[in-house]
Amino acid sequence: MKQFFSENKSNPWWWAFLAIATILFFAMPMMSRDAGNSGDEMKFQVPQGYNVLNYYKTDGQDSTCMTFENLKYYGCSFDVVTAWWNETFHVDDIARTRHAANAFMGWLVVLFVGLIVWRMAGWRAAVMALLLMFFSPRFLGHSFNNPKDIPFAAGVIMAMYYMMMFFRQAPKPRWSTMIMLAFSIAFALSIRVGALILIGYLGLWGILWIIFHTNENRKTLKGGKREAFMSALDWNGTFKTIGFAAAICIVGFFAGLLIWPYAWQSPIKNTVDSYHAMSQFAINIRQIYEGRYIMSNELPWYYTPKFILTTIPIAVIVGWLMYPFVGAFKKGRAMESIMVYFCCIFPVFWIVYTNANVYGGWRHSLFAYPPMVAAAALGFDGLVQLFQDKGKRVLQYIATVLPFLLLIPPALHCFRNHPYEYIYFNELAGGTKKQLGYYEMDYYYHSVRGGTEWILENCEPVAKPDGEKTIIGSFLANDVKYYIRHDTTQYRHKFLRYDDRYNQDWDYAVFNITAMDPEYLRSDNFPPKNTIHTIDVDGVPIAIVLRRDDKSDYLGLEQLRSGNVDSAFALFRKALQHDPSNEGVRLNMANVYLQRGANDSVLSILKPILDQQPHHNQAVTYAAYAYVNKGAVNEAMSLCEEMRRYSPTSDVGYSIPLNIWMQQGDLMSAETIIRQMLDNDVVNDQMIQNYIKIMMARGLDQNTATRSVLGTIAKNYEDHGRKAEAEQFRSYLR
Repeated sequence: MKQFFSENKSNPWWWAFLAIATILFFAMPMMSRDAGNSGDEMKFQVPQGYNVLNYYKTDGQDSTCMTFENLKYYGCSFDVVTAWWNETFHVDDIARTRHAANAFMGWLVVLFVGLIVWRMAGWRAAVMALLLMFFSPRFLGHSFNNPKDIPFAAGVIMAMYYMMMFFRQAPKPRWSTMIMLAFSIAFALSIRVGALILIGYLGLWGILWIIFHTNENRKTLKGGKREAFMSALDWNGTFKTIGFAAAICIVGFFAGLLIWPYAWQSPIKNTVDSYHAMSQFAINIRQIYEGRYIMSNELPWYYTPKFILTTIPIAVIVGWLMYPFVGAFKKGRAMESIMVYFCCIFPVFWIVYTNANVYGGWRHSLFAYPPMVAAAALGFDGLVQLFQDKGKRVLQYIATVLPFLLLIPPALHCFRNHPYEYIYFNELAGGTKKQLGYYEMDYYYHSVRGGTEWILENCEPVAKPDGEKTIIGSFLANDVKYYIRHDTTQYRHKFLRYDDRYNQDWDYAVFNITAMDPEYLRSDNFPPKNTIHTIDVDGVPIAIVLRRDDKSDYLGLEQLRSGNVDSAFALFRKALQHDPSNEGVRLNMANVYLQRGANDSVLSILKPILDQQPHHNQAVTYAAYAYVNKGAVNEAMSLCEEMRRYSPTSDVGYSIPLNIWMQQGDLMSAETIIRQMLDNDVVNDQMIQNYIKIMMARGLDQNTATRSVLGTIAKNYEDHGRKAEAEQFRSYLR
């Protein structure tokens, strides 16, 4: 240590590195205190942490962790350790503990990126790496409350550092290096089974080490290339290194399962099962992408690479592209440079190649980003070194400050928009302000905290008879419950969907804009009239707080449900006078008009909705049926055709034409649209029954027709890589 200090004490870049790393060690956990909970935190992650903790406390008698959702397939060491801490020390604000620990994981990522770059290029490059990593808004925002992707990224980048040190020290690596490498693999695996990729990284690094190490020895020998290579191969050192690496993988693998009950029960079988379960994860989430709704399993192949390149600092892109031309393959650095690039490119390539079901930006690929930042820092430092070697001092100084100048826009974004840093689009995307209604914003639901706390601080409880509590509605009801835990005498929480807000009873509501109709977000009706507060990022509302000044819409629906149509319509008209954009009332009135055959009234009441949201599912459905009832089939077909173009995975554009063609006996057209439904994974009972009728019309008996249809659907799912759904339909045939 004394030698290390004496070698670096006169280097200002070392002091800068030490100062920045120390400041961030304290700053990142402090910044996390302002963060809201993620959408999964209180509903899934916190309960599972306690479930696993109880499993061990009861010696396996409490096995809730094995049946809670699908979470048995995840390692959850972060959740278990923070649950133990909160329980042991009787912590009330359990989220604060989790977020501080999460921020510490983020700090580890920043630190180890810096350490990798220091080992490869020195302290100047390491300082660049620290700042490039910290001022990456997407990464920084996730560091506050993403207990899956950030700890996993920490484990991966730590493992990369110790792999580098392992092969630098091979064939006689230090025990400390091997222990820390095994620990890093174990930690990453205790978060996600995807950490098995680290074994592949270690193997590839080993192959490169053998090649580069042997080639160095070969230069001193004579003979043909093959003979010289085989003579130069250090067999003893190679086998020793392979043995050490194998032992590290074995120790890291089993250590990573210690607090993962499902995997520990059968380490090989259940780990493999978890890997397959995660690889074929069937959940589909509706996303806003490129200005329209799209299901996550239907996102285009370029979703992840495009999202990365439009939401990271331009500085990182420039440095990353530059590095191969300014020293990446210089003597002594080529092997490590290859691995740095491989570790940031391969995961993204694999997502694209396998058509993986991803969503929520590129958070599933966060672990691939730190190596990219490392390459960027090395690129900028390589440019500085190039000018330095050529004696071009002015250009050297310009190149030194270049990464810091390019970081000004994302740094300003972070300062202005804390704690919502992760909602960031760079200059390539035109900035964050232009993305409302085109891409997801606060998909992790951070802003629900800000909205709820604003109500508690700025609004009075609603006076009600009989001591009724003021209702705060939200889609994230569990989070609202957490934020109002000290005010339960006056407030209660309620689960509330945004599109259903007109039909429910509530007093205040907090809505994150995630999953709102993109056309609505771009319309004049957003934010709604009864908005009393917005939470903004770069001038864009990411969450809204609503106050219920009039309940005529809800009371009218209650009357309608009781059969009092006239009273209901009187209340509906009152609600429209209060807020003409009240789409809930218009849809309820349209439904009644449709049932009564008042088709012109249906189209009239829906016009304001369709003018603003021409692809509103429910409004298009009612309007199409009204056109059909009027005999205007072409207008109905036109609406449905437009819906298919806009949203190919929504059944609205298929169901009505299918019914029409079946009624008209046009089985060829009906089968054509069924084929389109299959191509877009739009399978429902109506389609199946009509398809069976078509097969029977061709002369098949009902049983044979049913088997043919189910087999076709199963084959279609298999062709689309949807193995779980295919197996479900195959099971019907057995």
